[in-house]
Amino acid sequence: MSNPYNRHYRKESYFGQPYPGLVDFFESYPERNVVLDLGCGQGRDALFLGGIGYRVVGVDISDVGIEQLNKAAKQEKLQVEGVVADISSFDITNEYDIVLLDSMFHFYKNDVEKETRLLRRIMEEIKPGGLVCNFMQKGNEREEKLKSIIKESGVPFEILLDGYTDYPEFDAEFHMYIIRKLKQE
Repeated sequence: MSNPYNRHYRKESYFGQPYPGLVDFFESYPERNVVLDLGCGQGRDALFLGGIGYRVVGVDISDVGIEQLNKAAKQEKLQVEGVVADISSFDITNEYDIVLLDSMFHFYKNDVEKETRLLRRIMEEIKPGGLVCNFMQKGNEREEKLKSIIKESGVPFEILLDGYTDYPEFDAEFHMYIIRKLKQE
């Protein structure tokens, strides 16, 4: 058990319920597409999305979290599959309509280069029309960094949502940034 998240995930539902803003967006989104949930942990968001009709592939480095996700998905008979893998090298194929990134980007000094590479790769690899849905703890510098990386990727996109949601379980506010990749001219 060398993965630090395995220790956290011994407690089921360690991170609680999905953010209200995430719930509202996906419940009202008209298409029930295929979601790639990168860094899914125990599947908090993946299980919710599966429960409202999305097909979800959740990826996380924690075998404990993925085991819990797969067990819950099987019990609830959801189209949700958990995969143990490193998100930084997981293939983003045309199978996925939506890439969900919940609390994956912090842009701390030690992580900024790796996170920048991942975000640029997502922007390049997601198919035209695909959504990139990022949720991260509110913070002007982080939000500006995220938007700057996306803009500098050179990939055309439109903003569907740029707002905030409360996360009462952790007494925090989270930034929601949801974009759609446009076809390159």
